[in-house]
This record gives sequence, C-alpha cells and structure tokens, in this order.
Amino acid sequence: QLVESGGGSVQAGGSLRLSCAGSRRPFSNYFMGWFRQAPGKQREFVAAISRPGDSTHYADSVKGRFTISRDNTKNMGYLQMSSLGPEDTGVYYCAADDTWSRPVPSRNPAHYDYWGRGTQVTVSS
Repeated sequence: QLVESGGGSVQAGGSLRLSCAGSRRPFSNYFMGWFRQAPGKQREFVAAISRPGDSTHYADSVKGRFTISRDNTKNMGYLQMSSLGPEDTGVYYCAADDTWSRPVPSRNPAHYDYWGRGTQVTVSS
C-alpha cells in the first residue's frame, strides 16, 4: 500500500514537497516512481528512482525543478517540486515496481505494480 501526502494549492513559482509512505517491506526492493494526471489527459511520467536511491530519472518538463528521493529506512519516498507553474497542476501518484529483471526504473506506468490514490496539486498563475 502506498499513501501520498503533501499536495495543495500554490501560486506559480512556489514549491511543494510530496511524500509517499509505503507499507510493503523491504521498501528497498522496489523502484519508485511519481506520475501525474491532469484533467482530460493521460497519466504521465514525472520522475523515478532506483532501489537504493543512487539513480534518478526525470521527465524533460520537470528536470531541474523537481527532485525525487527516498529513505528506505523509513519506507518513504519524496518529490520536491519548485518553480511550479500552472502546467504542473494535476493529481500526483506514487507507484512502486518490484520487477527485478528491469535494470533501471521504467517511465511506463503500466510497469508499476502498486499505486497510491493520489494527491492533488493545483498551481495558480
């Protein structure tokens, strides 16, 4: 089970930190990813992180503004978002993938086995 928190409403240029609490152990067995879905649009990849947290991957649209991290000792994942714009509005989901055969985290949401219910992020201009 994954539970997101930290969403909210901010002005453009602001920051938010999303958290994802995982209950499956050991948490370090899973790739972790963040995805988002805006109204009327498909769910899109935002960021992903390797099992030990030493490798990160970002969508071009968030690179340099968002930072994904994790603390396996606390079963927690994080997404630090800064310089937010209206285009970042949507429901943000954390997801976990336990496929050991995959060498790097996937950007494809279909590859993720476990999902949270999402947290709303609204950025006003």
